[in-house]
Amino acid sequence: MAFRDGPFENIKVPLVWTAAVAVVIAAIGCILLLISDARAQTSPYQPVRSGVESVAGPVGGVFAAPVRWFGAATDYVGGYFFAVSENRRLKRELAELAPWRDQAIALKNVNARYEAMLGIRPEPPVAMQTARSISDTRGPFSRARLIDAGSAKGVKVGNPVINEHGLVGRIVGTSPNVSRMVLLTDVASRTPVLVDRTDARALLTGDGSDNPRLEFIRGVGAVQAGDRILSSGDGGGFPRGVPIGVAAKGIDGSWRVKLFSDRGAIDYVRVMLFEDFGQLIGSDDLNAPPLAALGTLTEATAAQTGAIADSAARRDAARASTEQSNAAAARADAVEAARPRPVVPAPAAAPPAAEPAPPAGGTE
Repeated sequence: MAFRDGPFENIKVPLVWTAAVAVVIAAIGCILLLISDARAQTSPYQPVRSGVESVAGPVGGVFAAPVRWFGAATDYVGGYFFAVSENRRLKRELAELAPWRDQAIALKNVNARYEAMLGIRPEPPVAMQTARSISDTRGPFSRARLIDAGSAKGVKVGNPVINEHGLVGRIVGTSPNVSRMVLLTDVASRTPVLVDRTDARALLTGDGSDNPRLEFIRGVGAVQAGDRILSSGDGGGFPRGVPIGVAAKGIDGSWRVKLFSDRGAIDYVRVMLFEDFGQLIGSDDLNAPPLAALGTLTEATAAQTGAIADSAARRDAARASTEQSNAAAARADAVEAARPRPVVPAPAAAPPAAEPAPPAGGTE
């Protein structure tokens, strides 16, 4: 069906009004283009454009509000209808991220333990070797562990072993890649310790229980409940100041130690490559000749040389003045001694006293 045969066949558009409307629309468009031209910063239309912009801003915001509401409603409806698929997608992502989460938590715990282990600073500082406990041997008379560090990494028999909390034990056997350490709770363990509060010495003895015993405590009242126990370094087997535990009274009345190492698993440890205190300083430093450092002094400057010479001259002048004064005093003493002195006559001796006469009647 042709357009002229349809329902609009009787409509007649007046050409004059159509042309007028077109001209008005074109004029409005031209005015808007002139006003909205961003390059015409100094044009005479700048005040008009500012006024139009001040009015068009709120009006545009009012007209944009329904558009924003419609967009929000569309998102809400779309989210409602697609919630099932979105939930499935999120579940798949959560299942994929769960192993990474567990691995991140494990690595965080390991890093925290490494940081705590690296924060332990014995006195004096010694080199250390990090290792991991690979086996646990427990029994009524033996408490030992195997670690994956041996003589190839410098580990030797007698080296102390610590974890991030404190002292764990010592090395009793080595191979190239594996070492055996005896815990502080083993019956063969003997460790010289001190009480941090009183500096009293004692011996930490393992008896197979979880809390080793304090023996040979020096001093009356040297230990109280809650005192920190540290390695004393006596005997040269352990460095001084390694934390061990806290003193507590046992049910048998003896003093025992709650070990710091029991606060966590003993799976990561550090071996202190310590044999004795002689390794902490070179033998050449111990056997250095006296005043060996004098040869390393720098040459004196001109000002220092002048000050030294001036000080020496003043010292010589003071010494010469003192010697002259002493010589003058000695000569004065000699002249005084050689001067003649007048002779003073000695006093005459007194005549002897006369004896008393006897009585007239004679003696009876």
